[in-house]
Amino acid sequence: MTVQMERRQAAQSVTANGRAVTLEVKNLKVYYATPTGDVRAVDDVSFHVYKGEILGLVGESGCGKTTTAMAILRMVQPPGRIVGGQVLLDGIDLVGLNESALRDVRWNTLALIPQGAMNSLNPVMRIHTQIAEAIQTHEGRQPKDKLKQRILDLLSMVGLPSRIYDMYPHELSGGMKQRVCIAMAIALHPSLIIADEPTSALDVVVQRVVGQTLLDVKERMDVSMILIGHDMGLQAQLVDRIAVMYAGHMVEVAPVEAIFSEPLHPYTQLLIESIPSIKERKPLKLTEGITHDLRNPPPGCIFQERCPKVMDVCRRDRPPLRQLKPEHYVACHLYE
Repeated sequence: MTVQMERRQAAQSVTANGRAVTLEVKNLKVYYATPTGDVRAVDDVSFHVYKGEILGLVGESGCGKTTTAMAILRMVQPPGRIVGGQVLLDGIDLVGLNESALRDVRWNTLALIPQGAMNSLNPVMRIHTQIAEAIQTHEGRQPKDKLKQRILDLLSMVGLPSRIYDMYPHELSGGMKQRVCIAMAIALHPSLIIADEPTSALDVVVQRVVGQTLLDVKERMDVSMILIGHDMGLQAQLVDRIAVMYAGHMVEVAPVEAIFSEPLHPYTQLLIESIPSIKERKPLKLTEGITHDLRNPPPGCIFQERCPKVMDVCRRDRPPLRQLKPEHYVACHLYE
């Protein structure tokens, strides 16, 4: 075990159930400035990721999933800005770090698997050059033979043959490119990997291959992951817990089995009901209405305008995210 890994383990906080926490997000707020007011893309979001688990971050397009990830990485672009909150990774608050310290954290402790592998890989550089550049930028120059073997080991770990070493991105299939991005993300053994919809542009067969690669990496490296997506079926196969977002807010967090067997929030229920079934013929369930203007959220619950179970209290008071069962949190007045 390296000194760096020992320091990470010492810095990790422990929850009441005795599990080590790699990432803790507290009251995170990310706003985008517009001439007519701030768009509250992420508004007072809190959650944590345990050591060695995969947390699924789900919700419809525009709910704030990727913005949350970019805030954790400190990569929110203007006119966006982090307005408040903390992002504690191995006990270090990333929000307060300067650019130099952030460069040390990224890839070393915190890595990203991007959504579009083709747009993320340099088309005029061979695969081994791109992986080597990431390693040597953080660890300095390496002996050529050892560096080559290290890259080949990384490719093998994600299920790619050694011939990929000398190839260019355009010579690879979509699934291969995505697995190269996974290899780059794990090159420096980070504590946390954020996978931003890594299978969204792939067919269902390749989705399964890439998903299994993520599971293998988690088991072999004991790394924590955040898997962003909107495919509830795929999430059910890959993640340990699911965090459901709606309109910049966290509305439910629970173990994956509990989410599917007993979803508590009406929005979560609608998401699960929208999954097509191969066992029974039924009409597809749709959520009526549209999300409110994020510049001017209504008083009370943020889901009130689309909720089939809305009550008077929902229009008046905003429900806090509170624990109803072990590891099961929900923000809804139905359970008060």
